[in-house]
Amino acid sequence: MNIFLGLMIPFIGTTLGSACVFFMRRELRPLVQKSFLGFASGVMVAASVWSLLIPAMDMSEGMGRFAFVPAAVGFLIGIGFLLLMDKIVPHLHLGCDESEGPKCSLKKTTMLVLAVTLHNIPEGLSAGAVFAGVLSGNDSVTMAGAFALAVGIAIQNFPEGAIISMPLRGDGYSRGRAFLYGTASGAVEPVAGAVTLLLAAYITPVLPYLLAFAAGAMIYVVVEELIPEASEGEHSNVATIAFAVGFVLMMVLDVALG
Repeated sequence: MNIFLGLMIPFIGTTLGSACVFFMRRELRPLVQKSFLGFASGVMVAASVWSLLIPAMDMSEGMGRFAFVPAAVGFLIGIGFLLLMDKIVPHLHLGCDESEGPKCSLKKTTMLVLAVTLHNIPEGLSAGAVFAGVLSGNDSVTMAGAFALAVGIAIQNFPEGAIISMPLRGDGYSRGRAFLYGTASGAVEPVAGAVTLLLAAYITPVLPYLLAFAAGAMIYVVVEELIPEASEGEHSNVATIAFAVGFVLMMVLDVALG
């Protein structure tokens, strides 16, 4: 039951963020949007380091001075995986008029949701991997630490849900449809986490690689999408401050609860 709740917490964060469409204006102000993007970036970077890469190296301490190898290899594979997904899955980023990936006839809304869904896959894998580590009995990952990561991802998902639903409302969608699309973008997270858990018996030997893989995929999202979007135009300093706040909050969560 605890693990099921842990896998659902990030999805709940996305749902609550999407629900902002029922209480806020049609459009998200640029200042607020940049704050959300910066905050989400900070949370994801801190989670990648403290909740994923450091445990991956701790699990590999038996390799001595080469304990960094699983973390380095998994990290680079995670970067490559998201790069490949960006190339083969049609998607549209917020504020862009041209889609990325193969040309297709999908609706703008569908491609926007696909973009966020792509970014949510590594977060689902992250949650599933740390809970798999708890089930394996590995001392490098604790139940409290796993919940800290889940809560951190949920905090990051809250503004992400709002960033999807609010612009859709501004484009003329009903509040209900905008909320539904925003929520749908986060549905992949518990699914990815559950699949990871179901394969836990088989992935335990490569768990350090999987943790680092999730970290690499998350960092790719931050560097490729979130930070550039947060740095465009005015108010980029606000995004930087929000990044620092998100980073420190996730670091405190992981160290205090882990």
